[in-house]
Amino acid sequence: MPQSIENKVLSRIKTRGFGSVFTPNHFLDLGNRTAIDQALGRLAKSGTIRRLARGLYDYPEKHPTLGYLPPNYERIAQALAGRDSLKIQPSGAYAANLLGLTEQVPAKIVFLTDGFNRTVQINKQQIVLKRTTPKNMATAGRISGLVIQALRYMGQDHVDDHIIDMLAKRLSAKDKQQLMKDLRFAPVWIGNIFRQLQK
Repeated sequence: MPQSIENKVLSRIKTRGFGSVFTPNHFLDLGNRTAIDQALGRLAKSGTIRRLARGLYDYPEKHPTLGYLPPNYERIAQALAGRDSLKIQPSGAYAANLLGLTEQVPAKIVFLTDGFNRTVQINKQQIVLKRTTPKNMATAGRISGLVIQALRYMGQDHVDDHIIDMLAKRLSAKDKQQLMKDLRFAPVWIGNIFRQLQK
């Protein structure tokens, strides 16, 4: 019986594809928690999947020359947010990094969520899920959410013409339209930057 659960778990992992990240909760419809834990343990031991942290695994992508690639932070956060696919929103220095406003990848990668607070350590990288207000999550998954969080992290006094110019080049016309649609969710000073980007 455990063998058939293991096959079902493996089949689902393969369907999700290389680079996917998951927790035992993603398989609880296939069997009880102990059987799922054992199946994932065996798959990790055989090298089919990789154990990233306690109760967190991925189906690693392999590059012909570089070998196994590091896991994707966004996928890790989504897996931690739960199989109910709660919303997540990159925040802080990580949001600024994704937009190319800073080259530094922070040691602590923070995602805002409408779910529970959670922190997981993967090698030297800490991934944090931080519960926040519905207003902060209203733009989750949209470019406007990313821009709001990046600018908020940088702070009003540090956003100069150079940063605005970088953003203007980075964002497409469609992105800028989205910013205007979500103007009401941005603090006043960020809303003013949205308007500048639109010009």
